[in-house]
Amino acid sequence: MNIRKAVMSDVDTIYHLIDIYAKEGKLLERTHASIYENLQSLYVVTVEQEIVGVAGLHILGKNLAEIRSLVVAPEHAGKGIGKQLVNHIMKETAKLEIEQLLSLTYQVEFFKRCGFTIVEKETMPQKVWKDCINCPKFPACDETAMVVYVPQHELVKVVNG
Repeated sequence: MNIRKAVMSDVDTIYHLIDIYAKEGKLLERTHASIYENLQSLYVVTVEQEIVGVAGLHILGKNLAEIRSLVVAPEHAGKGIGKQLVNHIMKETAKLEIEQLLSLTYQVEFFKRCGFTIVEKETMPQKVWKDCINCPKFPACDETAMVVYVPQHELVKVVNG
């Protein structure tokens, strides 16, 4: 298993993985154009050259980033791939010296196991005014806002080890 930055040739597979869960109403739909525009912030997990997971790191402000579009291929669910993606995104967040990582999610228990805690969406105005205002679910969003504080000493672990 390998985690790497996404590249152009990954876009169709990323779109397909996100679309599986978007059709089930488990996360927001993404267009090919949106994936192209955000490609530099996406990471993929590969197993034997096959993309089996994806997650994005989106910076919302000086001290806040968001993990977005976290998906794992259904046939690879339950193997720890999602957790590894979250850990990778947390390390990248620490490298950027950003202290908080946000998730808007329906997968509350998963994110609790990853160290996130529930917060009121209203405490995240950076997210609401940057993205939510254009969402089809606004203002009746039914996702749960969750945050984890990313210790900056994590940067030392990443660099040293």
